[in-house]
Amino acid sequence: MKKLVSLFLALAMMLTVCGALAEVDLNSYSLDEIIAKAKEEGHVESVGMPDSWANWGDSWKGLTETYGIAHTDDDMSSAEELNMFKNDSTRDIGDIGTGFIQVALDEDLVQSYKTSYWDSVPEWAKGADGKWMIAYTGCTAFIYNNDLTSEPAPASWEDVRKGSYKLTIGDVVGGATGQGVVISTAFAFGGDLENLQPAYDFWTEMAKAGRIDKGDILLARIQAGEVECGVSWSWNVLNYRDSTPNYKFTLAIPSDGSVMTGYASVISKNSDTPFAAALAREYIFSDAGQINLAKSGALPTRTDVVVPDEYKAFDPSTYANAVSSFSDAEAYSNACLEVSEWWNENIIPLLN
Repeated sequence: MKKLVSLFLALAMMLTVCGALAEVDLNSYSLDEIIAKAKEEGHVESVGMPDSWANWGDSWKGLTETYGIAHTDDDMSSAEELNMFKNDSTRDIGDIGTGFIQVALDEDLVQSYKTSYWDSVPEWAKGADGKWMIAYTGCTAFIYNNDLTSEPAPASWEDVRKGSYKLTIGDVVGGATGQGVVISTAFAFGGDLENLQPAYDFWTEMAKAGRIDKGDILLARIQAGEVECGVSWSWNVLNYRDSTPNYKFTLAIPSDGSVMTGYASVISKNSDTPFAAALAREYIFSDAGQINLAKSGALPTRTDVVVPDEYKAFDPSTYANAVSSFSDAEAYSNACLEVSEWWNENIIPLLN
């Protein structure tokens, strides 16, 4: 009986500790205290932040070398990240598309940490309560494999419509990247966030013509020559090109329709190691972390970081016609949800 009582008390204490960790007020601690507690925790588990995306690899390496914090990641879509936060306390920090921010807030899945760089992050790039912070932005962009087809590389969505090559855009139902691609075509063909029909017409046309690749847009597939024309974010296509020397590629931000967006750093409310997660966000917004993102071709959001010219991959003029998802975040989020549902109901059946 005594052993059972002791076991019960130990279990109760563990649950109490876990509950306390889940509800910790990270903003009430000094940076030195967060660093000390993060070192005690010793590790951070991220989701949707693989080494090859936005050069996260250099930041994870920097976090380990600077603070001794070990790191692992499971790559997944934004929807999957939030589902993981809901069901698995071992996952600490994620990077979600802006269209998923409201979902994270509505389902009470994330906690606040404002970082010591809070004041140099623009208002549009952070939630007032510190529950999300956008570290970088970029645009919808093409990566066209010149060695796989003889057609001209596209510079616009109208060029794509005239072609015959397949398009690889990845998951639209649960992925922020695919949703952003579809929304960009609404603007290309005369629509907007309130009128997505032009996008629906275009993708229905592509599906019926057999031009939509059912596979995901992944570096391994690009390196294997499985992607004729991929569409992703500008920071991704640069990495794909630079990591695939066996093919010649043409990159372009579509002149007639491109979405400028970013991904938001979110810390799981159920994290087992919240201080390590907070320190990871701290590093991401540090000068070193922001420049690491710039190396991928992304645009850092901090206004006081000087990015070396060598990392400015796209001429600023190429972003001129991009439509910001931040000008009406609620409308963009609603458009992502509508696109997800429409794609599932109308395009998926055509691909099977």
